[in-house]
Amino acid sequence: MKYSFKKEGEYSYLESGSGTPLIILHGLMGNLSNFDGVFDHFSDLGYQVIMPELPIYTLPILKTNVKNLSKFIKDFVKFKGLDKYILMGNSLGGHIALFHTKLNPVNVIGLVLTGSSGLYENAMGESYPKRQDYEYIKKKAQDVFYDPEVASKEIVDDVYETLNNRNRLIRTIAIAKSAIRHNMALDLPKMQVPTCLIWGKDDTVTPPDVAEEFHKLLPHSELHWIDKCGHAPMMERPLEFNQALEPWINKHFGDNKSL
Repeated sequence: MKYSFKKEGEYSYLESGSGTPLIILHGLMGNLSNFDGVFDHFSDLGYQVIMPELPIYTLPILKTNVKNLSKFIKDFVKFKGLDKYILMGNSLGGHIALFHTKLNPVNVIGLVLTGSSGLYENAMGESYPKRQDYEYIKKKAQDVFYDPEVASKEIVDDVYETLNNRNRLIRTIAIAKSAIRHNMALDLPKMQVPTCLIWGKDDTVTPPDVAEEFHKLLPHSELHWIDKCGHAPMMERPLEFNQALEPWINKHFGDNKSL
């Protein structure tokens, strides 16, 4: 892990490397460490890899939605002095990346989506039944991955704590409802940005037909599949994820590392 953790003003983020900015947006219950392999690999290739901690659990409840998280990214890139950048997002992070691109098409030069929401996702449900049942939460966390062993005790504990913390739970439900409201189907055909879709063939949260729909609706998209992989390819199959992304990102941005 070659990145450094920085806290400046209201922003906490990881950063590594220099060159064309690649901004990573984590998912609803994602951890910054989920992208360890991406940080090391692409910073070595000459990209400035940055991952802000999204204020999902600190925004006022009425502002806990996709739109305001997109605005947070706009404020963050302004703070960092960035004008042109690639956005990468997993799950909710992909949805925020899409919404941000809709509002800031001149600034976003590339999109990387993996297990993205924005069209459809199969979540646990708004009420999160049995949230005090640790074994139930463990099974739900394991279902996110093809290999249940990827759902470490640390991951399960984090999800369990989130769903049993009232402040976090009501914001989790608020953002889930917001994701449903902000369906991107009508916006995607208007997005002219090059897009790389990397999907696990065994994703049960945003199943393969969701990836196919993204591919159909986004005019300049490429779709790459990873076998025996669930909802978080960059975490479950980091080597295959990087192998899928590297040719695409170098094809589009390899000669523009000084942007």
